[in-house]
Amino acid sequence: MEDFNLHYRFLNWRRRIREIREVRAVHYQERYKRILVDGDILSYHGNSDEVGCYIAPRPLNKENNYFEVCIVDTGVRGTIAVGLVPQYYKLDYQPGWLPHSVAYHADDGKLFNGNGLGQQFGPKCFTGDRIGCGIYIESFDRGMATVFFTRNGKEIGSVVLAVSPDGLFPAVGMHSLGEEVRIDLQAEWGRDEDDSVMMVDSHEDEWGRLHDVKVCGTLLEYVGKGKSIMDVGLAQARHALSTRSHYFEVEIIDPGEKCYIALGLARKDYPKNRHPGWSRGSVAYHADDGKIFQGSGVGDPFGPRCYKGDIMGCGIMFPRDYTLDSEGDSDECIEGAEIKPKQPPPQQQQQQQPPHQVTPQQLQIFGHDPGL
Repeated sequence: MEDFNLHYRFLNWRRRIREIREVRAVHYQERYKRILVDGDILSYHGNSDEVGCYIAPRPLNKENNYFEVCIVDTGVRGTIAVGLVPQYYKLDYQPGWLPHSVAYHADDGKLFNGNGLGQQFGPKCFTGDRIGCGIYIESFDRGMATVFFTRNGKEIGSVVLAVSPDGLFPAVGMHSLGEEVRIDLQAEWGRDEDDSVMMVDSHEDEWGRLHDVKVCGTLLEYVGKGKSIMDVGLAQARHALSTRSHYFEVEIIDPGEKCYIALGLARKDYPKNRHPGWSRGSVAYHADDGKIFQGSGVGDPFGPRCYKGDIMGCGIMFPRDYTLDSEGDSDECIEGAEIKPKQPPPQQQQQQQPPHQVTPQQLQIFGHDPGL
């Protein structure tokens, strides 16, 4: 009788192990609908009237907190969404459309955070672009995850999202014929301090002054009336250019009606309703006519006109002996700093004339455009 009980317990134990394995297999099984999966390639397999959605088998965690999707083909409309969703998210909806999900949509550059109304967030994405999504490691223990998105390796912005009990799973949505992506669930991403100095941050507090301009991620959008010459929008960075951060760029996502976009440098107290370059203490390259304006409302021919997709840049070529006679990076230090060249050692000062004083007007300012 005792041997029979032992045998019964053994069979029951084996059955229990098998059930646990089956549950785990289902728990970590990828889910998809109207998506053709071929290794790491995901392709839309519908009729463009219905959404296709893919959900990865495992949620992001501290050891694997990031994934990337490379757009192989945008198809007819490029309606590709990349983001995070709960485990049992409905596969008939794009990621970001339903509660407790968030996604960056490639066709319009909008962020969808739990509803069908997106907010402008970043640039549109095309064939060859890489869209990344991850969770900051330090936010895993807080119950509220800070989800960030990247485009071609550079961070666009972030949003805080409540974490479901089962975690947040990588998801890709598609909605038109021909769309195809390559997914990398083991991708790695890290913030490079040297590169981040040159990037425009996604937070509004990085801008010192904003007038009739709305900030959404790294996107600047004009929200003024645009009816007269006084209806100018201005976005001025909080920190001045320096030897460590001497250059910045702007990509034209939408030129609007007349492409009245100006890129340049201006003094800290520059008038908020004047284009850079129009008033004293400023210089700017204007996209609509390719002219450069230097403290005057009359511009001079300088370069080509700029259009949608063009990248305009501006920077300062500092002299090799350029220094600031102050310490620290605050605006107050920069305002009161004396600009002067490096001084030679004391024994050399007696053998040569004092170096020429360098003034801000002598700093060479340069512009950049792909057509130049």
